[in-house]
Amino acid sequence: MNAPQRMPRREAIKWMLAASATVAALDVRALGAPAVKGYGPDPNLMDFYNPGDLWPLTLMEAQRRTVTALCDVIIPADDKSPAASEVKVVDFIDEWISAPYELQQGHRKIILDGLGWIEAEAKRRFKNDFASLTETQQRAICDDISYEPQAGRRFKRAAKFFAIFRDVTAGGFYTTPVGWRDIGYVGNVPLERFDGPPPEVLKHVGLA
Repeated sequence: MNAPQRMPRREAIKWMLAASATVAALDVRALGAPAVKGYGPDPNLMDFYNPGDLWPLTLMEAQRRTVTALCDVIIPADDKSPAASEVKVVDFIDEWISAPYELQQGHRKIILDGLGWIEAEAKRRFKNDFASLTETQQRAICDDISYEPQAGRRFKRAAKFFAIFRDVTAGGFYTTPVGWRDIGYVGNVPLERFDGPPPEVLKHVGLA
């Protein structure tokens, strides 16, 4: 069987415009068609996109400074890898909360509200914005919201924010090549030889 011919992009756009013009001219209610909500097809994950190519981004410059500082409290630089912000985790978080999907939109409000709380708390305690605080001052705030089950009543909502923000930060960091190396993940690369799982792993799963 011959492979189907791929329609040129310009020709596909012409067909799409013609179809949309036709649909716009119809009385959809008269056809009995239900109203449909959605956000369109998923992006082509094989393409390369720059920040903001897929949807408008959310974070303002001041918020990006807060996110940068908070990311680096969660994953600071060490002798193995750079800080989270150095591998563009801030861009990842901005894309995440800007995406039109249900989960991300839920996180968007929680994270934006949480960033506002972080700034208000920094000014209340230390009379400065969070990014300008010392590392000790930043950690003092984060320590109060770092574990939701033990957070005080005043910090419960902030602790929920911090739990989500920490997960998104880790997700952004550990899906980069730097993050892979940090946890020893090799990935899909050719090996000269493969000796199978080590004995301790086989013993752990009851196969040795």
